[in-house]
Parts: sequence; structure tokens; C-alpha cells
Amino acid sequence: LLADAEAGVPPEQRLYADGAWLRPPFIQFYRCQNVLIEGVTINRSPFWLINPVLSTSVTVRGVTCSSFGPNNDGCDPECCKDVLIEDCVFDTGDDCIAIKSGRNADGRRVGVAAENIIVSNCEMKAGHGGVVMGSELSGGIRNVFVENCRMSSPDLERGIRIKTNAMRGGGVENLNVRKLEVGTVRDLFEINFYYGEGENGPFSPVVRDISFQDVHCENAERVMDMRGFGHAPIRAVRLVNVTVDKATTPS
Repeated sequence: LLADAEAGVPPEQRLYADGAWLRPPFIQFYRCQNVLIEGVTINRSPFWLINPVLSTSVTVRGVTCSSFGPNNDGCDPECCKDVLIEDCVFDTGDDCIAIKSGRNADGRRVGVAAENIIVSNCEMKAGHGGVVMGSELSGGIRNVFVENCRMSSPDLERGIRIKTNAMRGGGVENLNVRKLEVGTVRDLFEINFYYGEGENGPFSPVVRDISFQDVHCENAERVMDMRGFGHAPIRAVRLVNVTVDKATTPS
């Protein structure tokens, strides 16, 4: 599948049947408008749990995501606009929330950003990350607001994370995090351009205008891990009233 995508094989010709072992998302709305997913519990998903794609006006409210298989992201809005995720609980085997906009050549071919996304009053337990952007963000991500969320677990690897590389390109602009309460986490904030292929590609990511405000963390191994490229630095990161009670290392 990845080889066909990079070779430009048209999607309608990418047909895979028995033996391909492709795991589907549990819930996937494709090119939809005015979507509401409310009050359900999802477990034992084969892949990502909730994955709206190329959709507009999406609300995910009061949902519990509890699933610990491989790639069990909780909610992955992909190339979506005007998304509200609120009052949800995530306890997952991968990212709790992962905002995406397409991968590599496919993401650039479609060219639709994920934008205007609000994550409010949610609880994140186990997972690779609480709120994550990427790594599939080739179409770009902008205008993301995370507020009044709670995160804590010995199995929560990162609080807020941006992950990309020079094959993905794309980037994140205007991420605003405020009123975040974190108990135990490994890394509180991470921005990483070296995910996967790292610098081995021609597409420089753009990450800028990032704000963390009114954040309290009880216990982190590391407060901040930010790694851009020398030719594509991370720009305009702002921390206001960020308090960490205990950390093994600042960065």
C-alpha cells in the first residue's frame, strides 16, 4: 500500500484482498458533513477507533475509547474542518487523539488541511500521546485548541506531541493549549522533526505559533523535547504559567 501510494497508483486501483492483512478503523466517516458521535464506548478495535476523513462539522462527545491493540489511536480527525471533541475518555494502545492530514505523496495530492479543531474537557490515560499532531500531516494542520483537559498515567508517554519528518513535510500552525492538568507523564511537550525517516527527504516541515498556557504537571521525566532541523527551525513557541512539580530533566 505504501509503495503504491508513493508510486502514484490511483486509489481506485489499490485493491487488496485476502492476505493483505489491512486492519480497518472501527468508525470512519468519509466526506461527510454534520457528523455526531455521542455516548458510545469503543473497545477491541482492529485499528484506529474513530477516524473521520475529509469531513466538516464533526462532533465527538461523551465517548469512551478503551482499546489496547497495535495502532489503537482513540480519535483521528484526518483532513477535517470544524471538529469538536469534548467530554471524552481515552485509554489506548497508541495516541489518544491524533490529528492528521494525509501521508507523504497522498497527503500532498489531496492537499486538504486539518483545521479548526477543539479538544475540550477530555481525559487521557494510557497512550503514546495525549493530543498529537501527525505524523501524517503532509496537508498541514492549523488552528487547534486544547483546553480544560486532564492527562495522567504511568503508561502515558507524552502530553502534547507534534511528530513529522522530511518525507511528511506539512506542519502545524497556531496550536493553543491552555488549562491543562497533567499527573504522571514521560514527556510533557514534544516537537520532533526526526520521527521515522528524519531528515531523509526533500520536504521541510513548518511548525510555528505554538502556545502553552496555564499548564500544571505533577511528575514528568522530561518537560520539553523540541527537535527541528537547522534549515527549518521551530518558531514562536510560547510558554505562560507552566508549572512542573517534579521532573527528572528539563529537556
